[in-house]
Amino acid sequence: MLWLGSLLVVLVAGAPTPPRPVAAPAPSPARSPGRPAPAAPSPAVTIAGLVGAGSAGHVSVAALDVATGRSFGYASDVPVQTASVVKLDVLETLLLQTHDAGRKLTPETVTLATQMMENSDNDAATRLWNIVGGGEAVARANVRLGTHCTRLDDEHWGNSTTCAADQVALLGALVRPAPLTPGARDFATDLLTHVEDDQRWGISAAADPGAVTGLKNGWLPLEDEGGHWIVNSVGMTTVAHEPVLLAVLTEHQPSEEAGIALVEALARPAAQAVVTDPRAPAAP
Repeated sequence: MLWLGSLLVVLVAGAPTPPRPVAAPAPSPARSPGRPAPAAPSPAVTIAGLVGAGSAGHVSVAALDVATGRSFGYASDVPVQTASVVKLDVLETLLLQTHDAGRKLTPETVTLATQMMENSDNDAATRLWNIVGGGEAVARANVRLGTHCTRLDDEHWGNSTTCAADQVALLGALVRPAPLTPGARDFATDLLTHVEDDQRWGISAAADPGAVTGLKNGWLPLEDEGGHWIVNSVGMTTVAHEPVLLAVLTEHQPSEEAGIALVEALARPAAQAVVTDPRAPAAP
Protein backbone atom coordinates (compact mmCIF):
# COMPACT_ATOMS: atom_id res chain seq x y z
CA MET A 1 0.00 0.00 0.00
CA LEU A 2 2.16 2.82 -1.28
CA TRP A 3 -0.26 5.50 -0.23
CA LEU A 4 0.37 4.90 3.45
CA GLY A 5 2.67 7.53 4.86
CA SER A 6 5.64 6.86 7.07
CA LEU A 7 6.31 8.21 10.50
CA LEU A 8 8.48 11.32 10.48
CA VAL A 9 10.45 12.09 13.61
CA VAL A 10 12.20 15.43 14.00
CA LEU A 11 14.76 15.85 16.74
CA VAL A 12 15.44 19.40 17.77
CA ALA A 13 18.63 20.02 19.72
CA GLY A 14 18.51 22.84 22.19
CA ALA A 15 21.43 24.95 23.30
CA PRO A 16 23.06 23.74 26.53
CA THR A 17 22.10 25.62 29.68
CA PRO A 18 24.05 25.94 32.95
CA PRO A 19 23.23 23.23 35.46
CA ARG A 20 20.72 24.24 38.10
CA PRO A 21 20.32 22.63 41.50
CA VAL A 22 17.27 20.42 41.73
CA ALA A 23 15.68 18.74 44.69
CA ALA A 24 16.08 15.00 44.96
CA PRO A 25 12.95 13.21 43.73
CA ALA A 26 10.71 11.68 46.33
CA PRO A 27 11.11 7.91 46.53
CA SER A 28 8.44 5.85 44.76
CA PRO A 29 6.11 3.92 47.03
CA ALA A 30 7.45 0.47 47.69
CA ARG A 31 5.68 -2.37 45.92
CA SER A 32 5.38 -5.72 47.58
CA PRO A 33 7.69 -8.32 46.02
CA GLY A 34 5.96 -10.24 43.28
CA ARG A 35 3.01 -7.85 42.98
CA PRO A 36 2.47 -6.98 39.29
CA ALA A 37 1.93 -3.42 38.12
CA PRO A 38 -1.74 -2.53 37.61
CA ALA A 39 -2.90 -3.56 34.14
CA ALA A 40 -3.97 -0.85 31.75
CA PRO A 41 -7.69 -0.92 30.93
CA SER A 42 -8.60 -2.87 27.81
CA PRO A 43 -9.65 -0.91 24.71
CA ALA A 44 -13.23 -2.10 25.22
CA VAL A 45 -13.25 -0.75 28.76
CA THR A 46 -11.71 2.53 27.61
CA ILE A 47 -14.30 2.90 24.86
CA ALA A 48 -17.17 2.02 27.18
CA GLY A 49 -16.02 4.82 29.46
CA LEU A 50 -15.93 7.26 26.56
CA VAL A 51 -19.35 6.29 25.27
CA GLY A 52 -21.21 6.86 28.51
CA ALA A 53 -24.94 6.59 29.07
CA GLY A 54 -25.90 9.29 26.56
CA SER A 55 -24.44 7.45 23.56
CA ALA A 56 -25.04 3.86 24.66
CA GLY A 57 -26.65 1.95 21.81
CA HIS A 58 -25.73 4.69 19.34
CA VAL A 59 -22.06 3.84 18.74
CA SER A 60 -20.41 1.22 16.55
CA VAL A 61 -16.63 0.81 16.26
CA ALA A 62 -14.39 -1.60 14.32
CA ALA A 63 -10.72 -1.81 13.36
CA LEU A 64 -8.56 -4.18 11.33
CA ASP A 65 -4.79 -4.42 10.95
CA VAL A 66 -4.37 -5.28 7.27
CA ALA A 67 -0.89 -6.72 7.76
CA THR A 68 -1.71 -9.16 10.58
CA GLY A 69 -5.47 -9.64 10.26
CA ARG A 70 -5.91 -8.67 13.91
CA SER A 71 -9.34 -7.14 14.48
CA PHE A 72 -11.25 -5.28 17.17
CA GLY A 73 -14.89 -4.41 17.58
CA TYR A 74 -17.06 -2.56 20.04
CA ALA A 75 -20.77 -2.93 19.23
CA SER A 76 -19.47 -3.47 15.71
CA ASP A 77 -22.82 -4.90 14.49
CA VAL A 78 -25.00 -2.15 15.97
CA PRO A 79 -26.80 -0.24 13.17
CA VAL A 80 -26.22 3.51 12.95
CA GLN A 81 -27.51 5.94 10.34
CA THR A 82 -24.93 6.46 7.62
CA ALA A 83 -25.20 10.13 6.67
CA SER A 84 -22.51 10.64 4.00
CA VAL A 85 -20.38 7.56 4.70
CA VAL A 86 -22.82 5.66 2.45
CA LYS A 87 -21.09 7.46 -0.41
CA LEU A 88 -18.24 4.93 -0.19
CA ASP A 89 -20.80 2.19 -0.80
CA VAL A 90 -22.21 4.07 -3.81
CA LEU A 91 -18.70 4.53 -5.22
CA GLU A 92 -17.81 0.84 -4.91
CA THR A 93 -21.14 -0.14 -6.49
CA LEU A 94 -20.37 2.14 -9.44
CA LEU A 95 -16.90 0.60 -9.82
CA LEU A 96 -18.27 -2.95 -9.70
CA GLN A 97 -20.94 -2.19 -12.29
CA THR A 98 -18.46 -0.51 -14.59
CA HIS A 99 -16.15 -3.53 -14.51
CA ASP A 100 -19.02 -6.00 -14.95
CA ALA A 101 -20.15 -4.13 -18.07
CA GLY A 102 -16.65 -4.22 -19.51
CA ARG A 103 -16.39 -0.48 -19.77
CA LYS A 104 -14.51 2.42 -18.21
CA LEU A 105 -15.83 5.26 -16.10
CA THR A 106 -17.13 8.11 -18.23
CA PRO A 107 -15.86 11.66 -17.77
CA GLU A 108 -19.22 12.44 -16.15
CA THR A 109 -19.02 9.65 -13.58
CA VAL A 110 -15.39 10.49 -12.78
CA THR A 111 -16.40 14.08 -12.08
CA LEU A 112 -19.42 13.05 -10.02
CA ALA A 113 -17.40 10.51 -8.01
CA THR A 114 -14.70 13.10 -7.32
CA GLN A 115 -17.23 15.67 -6.14
CA MET A 116 -19.07 13.09 -4.04
CA MET A 117 -15.99 11.82 -2.23
CA GLU A 118 -13.57 14.74 -2.06
CA ASN A 119 -16.16 17.47 -1.40
CA SER A 120 -18.98 15.30 -0.01
CA ASP A 121 -21.28 16.88 -2.60
CA ASN A 122 -24.82 15.63 -2.01
CA ASP A 123 -26.13 16.50 -5.48
CA ALA A 124 -23.35 14.45 -7.06
CA ALA A 125 -24.15 11.57 -4.68
CA THR A 126 -27.84 11.67 -5.60
CA ARG A 127 -27.02 11.56 -9.31
CA LEU A 128 -24.70 8.59 -8.85
CA TRP A 129 -27.25 6.88 -6.59
CA ASN A 130 -29.70 7.08 -9.47
CA ILE A 131 -27.12 6.11 -12.10
CA VAL A 132 -26.21 2.86 -10.30
CA GLY A 133 -29.86 1.97 -9.73
CA GLY A 134 -30.61 3.09 -6.18
CA GLY A 135 -30.77 1.06 -3.00
CA GLU A 136 -31.57 -2.27 -4.65
CA ALA A 137 -28.46 -2.06 -6.83
CA VAL A 138 -26.24 -1.04 -3.91
CA ALA A 139 -27.65 -3.93 -1.86
CA ARG A 140 -26.79 -6.38 -4.64
CA ALA A 141 -23.24 -5.02 -4.76
CA ASN A 142 -23.00 -5.34 -0.98
CA VAL A 143 -23.48 -9.10 -1.21
CA ARG A 144 -20.21 -9.24 -3.13
CA LEU A 145 -18.52 -6.64 -0.95
CA GLY A 146 -19.17 -8.62 2.22
CA THR A 147 -21.60 -6.47 4.20
CA HIS A 148 -24.35 -8.01 6.33
CA CYS A 149 -26.18 -5.33 8.30
CA THR A 150 -26.39 -2.36 5.91
CA ARG A 151 -29.93 -1.32 4.95
CA LEU A 152 -30.39 1.21 2.15
CA ASP A 153 -33.04 3.95 2.15
CA ASP A 154 -34.27 4.85 -1.33
CA GLU A 155 -36.15 7.93 -0.15
CA HIS A 156 -32.95 9.47 1.13
CA TRP A 157 -29.65 7.62 0.97
CA GLY A 158 -28.33 9.48 4.05
CA ASN A 159 -30.97 7.77 6.18
CA SER A 160 -29.60 4.34 5.34
CA THR A 161 -28.19 2.35 8.25
CA THR A 162 -24.93 0.47 8.57
CA CYS A 163 -22.57 -0.89 11.20
CA ALA A 164 -18.84 -0.50 11.75
CA ALA A 165 -18.14 -4.10 10.73
CA ASP A 166 -19.75 -3.46 7.33
CA GLN A 167 -17.73 -0.30 6.83
CA VAL A 168 -14.51 -2.19 7.51
CA ALA A 169 -15.66 -4.75 4.93
CA LEU A 170 -16.11 -1.98 2.36
CA LEU A 171 -12.69 -0.57 3.22
CA GLY A 172 -11.28 -4.07 2.94
CA ALA A 173 -12.48 -4.21 -0.66
CA LEU A 174 -9.92 -1.47 -1.36
CA VAL A 175 -6.99 -3.56 -0.11
CA ARG A 176 -7.86 -7.13 -1.18
CA PRO A 177 -7.62 -8.55 -4.73
CA ALA A 178 -11.35 -8.98 -5.42
CA PRO A 179 -14.04 -8.10 -6.29
CA LEU A 180 -12.71 -4.65 -7.28
CA THR A 181 -9.98 -4.41 -9.91
CA PRO A 182 -6.59 -2.87 -9.10
CA GLY A 183 -7.48 0.23 -11.13
CA ALA A 184 -10.79 0.62 -9.30
CA ARG A 185 -9.09 0.25 -5.92
CA ASP A 186 -6.47 2.84 -6.83
CA PHE A 187 -9.13 5.28 -8.04
CA ALA A 188 -11.20 4.96 -4.87
CA THR A 189 -8.18 5.20 -2.57
CA ASP A 190 -6.97 8.32 -4.37
CA LEU A 191 -10.34 9.99 -3.77
CA LEU A 192 -10.28 9.07 -0.08
CA THR A 193 -6.82 10.55 0.38
CA HIS A 194 -7.79 13.85 -1.27
CA VAL A 195 -10.83 14.94 0.70
CA GLU A 196 -10.93 18.67 1.24
CA ASP A 197 -8.98 20.00 4.20
CA ASP A 198 -11.93 20.82 6.46
CA GLN A 199 -13.10 17.18 6.25
CA ARG A 200 -9.88 15.54 7.43
CA TRP A 201 -11.10 15.02 11.01
CA GLY A 202 -12.20 11.71 12.44
CA ILE A 203 -10.26 8.45 12.23
CA SER A 204 -7.18 10.45 11.20
CA ALA A 205 -6.78 11.28 14.92
CA ALA A 206 -5.44 7.74 15.42
CA ALA A 207 -2.79 7.99 12.68
CA ASP A 208 0.97 8.05 13.09
CA PRO A 209 2.44 11.56 12.73
CA GLY A 210 2.96 12.27 9.02
CA ALA A 211 0.86 9.31 7.88
CA VAL A 212 -1.39 9.64 4.84
CA THR A 213 -5.01 8.96 5.77
CA GLY A 214 -7.80 8.10 3.36
CA LEU A 215 -11.25 8.67 4.80
CA LYS A 216 -14.89 9.49 4.27
CA ASN A 217 -16.84 11.29 6.97
CA GLY A 218 -20.54 11.82 7.47
CA TRP A 219 -22.41 14.35 9.59
CA LEU A 220 -26.10 15.10 9.69
CA PRO A 221 -28.37 16.96 12.13
CA LEU A 222 -31.52 15.15 13.17
CA GLU A 223 -34.23 17.75 13.49
CA ASP A 224 -36.72 15.20 14.78
CA GLU A 225 -34.44 14.34 17.72
CA GLY A 226 -34.07 17.73 19.33
CA GLY A 227 -31.06 18.79 17.31
CA HIS A 228 -29.01 15.63 17.83
CA TRP A 229 -26.36 14.71 15.28
CA ILE A 230 -25.04 11.73 13.35
CA VAL A 231 -21.23 11.97 13.14
CA ASN A 232 -19.30 9.15 11.41
CA SER A 233 -15.80 8.55 10.10
CA VAL A 234 -14.42 5.57 8.15
CA GLY A 235 -11.07 5.12 6.46
CA MET A 236 -7.56 3.74 6.31
CA THR A 237 -4.31 4.98 7.78
CA THR A 238 -1.03 3.92 9.41
CA VAL A 239 -0.89 3.19 13.14
CA ALA A 240 2.36 2.06 14.79
CA HIS A 241 3.72 1.57 11.25
CA GLU A 242 0.91 -0.86 10.39
CA PRO A 243 -1.88 -0.32 7.79
CA VAL A 244 -5.16 -0.10 9.70
CA LEU A 245 -8.79 0.12 8.58
CA LEU A 246 -11.05 2.02 10.98
CA ALA A 247 -14.76 2.75 11.25
CA VAL A 248 -16.31 4.85 14.02
CA LEU A 249 -20.05 5.51 13.77
CA THR A 250 -22.05 7.61 16.23
CA GLU A 251 -25.52 9.06 16.42
CA HIS A 252 -27.63 10.83 19.06
CA GLN A 253 -24.78 13.32 19.61
CA PRO A 254 -25.61 16.65 21.29
CA SER A 255 -23.74 18.66 18.63
CA GLU A 256 -21.52 18.22 15.60
CA GLU A 257 -18.48 19.29 17.61
CA ALA A 258 -19.24 16.83 20.40
CA GLY A 259 -19.70 14.08 17.84
CA ILE A 260 -16.36 14.79 16.18
CA ALA A 261 -14.61 14.80 19.57
CA LEU A 262 -16.18 11.45 20.45
CA VAL A 263 -15.32 9.88 17.09
CA GLU A 264 -11.68 10.90 17.43
CA ALA A 265 -11.50 9.74 21.05
CA LEU A 266 -12.94 6.35 20.08
CA ALA A 267 -10.65 5.93 17.06
CA ARG A 268 -7.45 5.99 19.13
CA PRO A 269 -8.04 3.00 21.44
CA ALA A 270 -9.68 1.01 18.64
CA ALA A 271 -6.63 1.47 16.43
CA GLN A 272 -4.20 0.71 19.24
CA ALA A 273 -6.12 -2.48 20.03
CA VAL A 274 -5.27 -4.10 16.71
CA VAL A 275 -1.59 -3.16 16.75
CA THR A 276 -0.71 -3.70 20.41
CA ASP A 277 -3.42 -5.56 22.36
CA PRO A 278 -2.77 -9.32 22.52
CA ARG A 279 -6.40 -9.89 23.52
CA ALA A 280 -7.70 -8.68 20.14
CA PRO A 281 -8.41 -11.81 18.04
CA ALA A 282 -6.26 -12.47 15.01
CA ALA A 283 -7.93 -13.58 11.81
CA PRO A 284 -7.55 -17.31 11.03
